[in-house]
Amino acid sequence: QVQLAESGGGVVQAGDSLRLSCTASGRPFSVHGMGWFRQVPGKERELVASIRWSNGAPYYDDSVKGRFAISRAKVGHTVYLQMSSLKPEDTAVYYCAAHRVGDSGYNLRGQGTQVTVVS
Repeated sequence: QVQLAESGGGVVQAGDSLRLSCTASGRPFSVHGMGWFRQVPGKERELVASIRWSNGAPYYDDSVKGRFAISRAKVGHTVYLQMSSLKPEDTAVYYCAAHRVGDSGYNLRGQGTQVTVVS
């Protein structure tokens, strides 16, 4: 069984930075990419950043461009989300997800980590 585990969430002030980490465990697997979603109560989960595994190409939602940076470790399925200039509207549960080879999308997801930005 494969699992993703996020860490690094917390409560920060507006303008602060935070770094989220996601580590995979279990059986080895291959991915097309990995990403970070976020969700607030009453809203749909949204993809904020992803990274293509073949070439490291990143994708960012417009709401986080220039403030968030996704990266991956050189070994294993570990991804990071460096969040800077955080805003109260960034408050959400952040989920790490993987688009595994053979899956139709980001079907593997972690339990999530809460990020709260206070003004």
